[in-house]
Amino acid sequence: MSVDNSEREHTNRTGGPRVLVAGASIAGPALAHWLRRWGAEVTVVERAPELRPGGQAVDARGVAKEAIQLMGLDAAVRAACTDTAGAHTVDADGNVLETFRADDNGGDGYIAEIEILRGDLSQVLYDDTRDGVEYIFGDRIAELTQDADGVDVTFAGGDRRRFELVVGADGLHSALRAMVFGPHEQFVRHLGLVLAFYSVPNEFQLDRWLLDYQESGRSASLRPIQDATRAMAMFSFPSADFDVDYRDVEAQKRLLRERIADLGWLTPDILAHLDDTPDFYLDQVAQVVMDRWSSGRVVLLGDAAFSASPMSGAGTGLALVGAYLLAGELAAAGWDPEAGFASYERQMRPYVEANQEIGRLHTRSRDGSEPDAEPEIDYAGEWFTELIERAINGVELPDYAEAPDSAAPAGPVITASAKP
Repeated sequence: MSVDNSEREHTNRTGGPRVLVAGASIAGPALAHWLRRWGAEVTVVERAPELRPGGQAVDARGVAKEAIQLMGLDAAVRAACTDTAGAHTVDADGNVLETFRADDNGGDGYIAEIEILRGDLSQVLYDDTRDGVEYIFGDRIAELTQDADGVDVTFAGGDRRRFELVVGADGLHSALRAMVFGPHEQFVRHLGLVLAFYSVPNEFQLDRWLLDYQESGRSASLRPIQDATRAMAMFSFPSADFDVDYRDVEAQKRLLRERIADLGWLTPDILAHLDDTPDFYLDQVAQVVMDRWSSGRVVLLGDAAFSASPMSGAGTGLALVGAYLLAGELAAAGWDPEAGFASYERQMRPYVEANQEIGRLHTRSRDGSEPDAEPEIDYAGEWFTELIERAINGVELPDYAEAPDSAAPAGPVITASAKP
């Protein structure tokens, strides 16, 4: 979808700024919801030709559940959840060793009560915003130049447009981050673990319970999804020398087979579906650590700014909470980027740091290759309980009811019966 030159010259009908958001997974559409509610005119550009389906199961805990409720999307999100009852860790013969339930810790435990496939949550957020937000699929930002009043953007497709603000919500491998802040190597911290996800036929009789097998630092898991005829498989393995192009799917599949083929349990049966799955994804577990998340009129959100890695279980929560705070603080500051960005970062950073620490600890706990490398972690200590609390509820969500343009209509709310 493009806008012609004459329309670009028109005054923003909402009175708020024109904002370009790069990335249409979770952080981008969540931010679009709030920006539009506070009166901004929003464009979301996504380099993929369409929304990406499937993916890993993602969770919302604590304050992230509050963010979903404030969006008016609690019913829609819960209707799309995996409905996982809990998880069993098993041995090579399938015998249950340990059980975790979805209602443990008030629904904020190892298996969260709100657990949804990344692609399904992305669809809910897109459906919520599509009628009031311009989405451009199959394109990307090729160049940008900013001055005191705005940002001139050239798209790879050739279109040129001007925005007051630009947001990078384009993930761990953010092209916008590299363009504005510097190369990936400056900010991406690899944790030495690789994860792979893909859907398979549910020939394993899964019924609302996730099964997880671990052996010498590697793991294989199967989880139920809404489509009872399918299941989601996940593998993890240590790899300090990961150098496969994250867009080269065939090379990724070869690497997975090399590192996981001799793993026990149901691994051979799961690998048998590797070549016919429609939604394979593999990448190294990594975090993004930056001294600042903004530069002039450009700001980063979600994994592009502060990836905590999938091992934190908090990437989605960070994206949803960050979207609420970024849009709200900008609106409260009268759309002044310097003030809005600074307040957003001040509130988010302690919450981010707690979740990144969880991600590092969880990754370390999965590494069985060098058991004597570091001392055993005392997860029963009071310090860990306090860290978990900061990671789940470690930020307040201000009331932005008095923000400028807060009367602007929000996108349509999807009900539990709506179909994506």
